[in-house]
Amino acid sequence: MADPHRDPSGNTEAFRAFAQSPEPVGASPSRLPLIVGIVVAVAVLVVLVGWLALG
Repeated sequence: MADPHRDPSGNTEAFRAFAQSPEPVGASPSRLPLIVGIVVAVAVLVVLVGWLALG
């Protein structure tokens, strides 16, 4: 039975075809790091304002 999914690391020809294939259209970079950074910055500001208000 043939395997429909070929491992690109299986041989050099398959790997080269995999490495030279263009990225799919519409693939956008993940925004998760941006969202995490914003949440951390907001948390730091809230803690800083609370510390200044109590201190």
